[in-house]
Amino acid sequence: MKKVILWVLGIILASVIGFGGYSYYKLSNTTSKIYSGTQHTSKISDTKTKKGQSIAYLLLGTDTGALGRTEKGRTDTMIVMVLNPDTNTTTMVSLQRDTKIQIDGQTEKLNAAYQYGDAQSSVDQVEKLLNIKLDGYLLVNMNGLEQLVNAVGGVDVTAPLTFNYEGYAFTQGQNYHMDGQKALAFSRMRYDDPNGDYGRQMRQQLVISAVINKLKNNPTNVLSDNFLQAVSQNVRTNISLNSVRNLATKYKGSADNIERDQMKGEGVMIGSVSYQIMPESEISRVHTIIEQARNN
Repeated sequence: MKKVILWVLGIILASVIGFGGYSYYKLSNTTSKIYSGTQHTSKISDTKTKKGQSIAYLLLGTDTGALGRTEKGRTDTMIVMVLNPDTNTTTMVSLQRDTKIQIDGQTEKLNAAYQYGDAQSSVDQVEKLLNIKLDGYLLVNMNGLEQLVNAVGGVDVTAPLTFNYEGYAFTQGQNYHMDGQKALAFSRMRYDDPNGDYGRQMRQQLVISAVINKLKNNPTNVLSDNFLQAVSQNVRTNISLNSVRNLATKYKGSADNIERDQMKGEGVMIGSVSYQIMPESEISRVHTIIEQARNN
């Protein structure tokens, strides 16, 4: 398994916003585990969700192994997700992992912030890059990807292009029911996509949307012991149990409308390393999208 998991985070977030009281009871034990390794939960998230205000979380996906591994890995999947209960809208903006930034005076890629620090370091760098404020984060590793998808009974997605990857064949315009392994292959392919990594990001977002919609229609899928076990083993967050309760009761309608976007740059080589340079106009555009999603 390699780098593509942002949509698993969508599953976790959907499991929170899709239900009410009974699910809150069952999710409470799981939630206590997924932030057990976090020293400080987000007070900003608690305050805003209590008031039912729009919120923005950073969704992070690590590229190797499990959370307890020796090698930390990088967050090759990064997405800002804004939930607005007033407009009943969720906005997802994928960030380019190779975006050129400065960390302690050194030229690095955006996905390196986690490797050199922690999830909060990634939050800090994204806030600095886009001139925004985030209200919390969710971090997931690849280890439980197939478990999570299989636990909800798979997902239904229409292929945006024709390609073969890891033994699976996809035809443009055809709808597929995917188990965890097939969904992973659908999301991972990059080199045969004419849009490269940007095309892969959009396929990831298609799976997120499919999962969120499925969980809304069949919420009991998320309450299975297999799903909750996979979540507790493979996800970490600084979103507190209070915020989880508020999300479950006040933000359910945010999954009604899902808007997708992505930050796009220009590829350059610096030495032997490839980077994506983000024009100021693109940074400003993404900043505006996020702020409008919050305030509309």
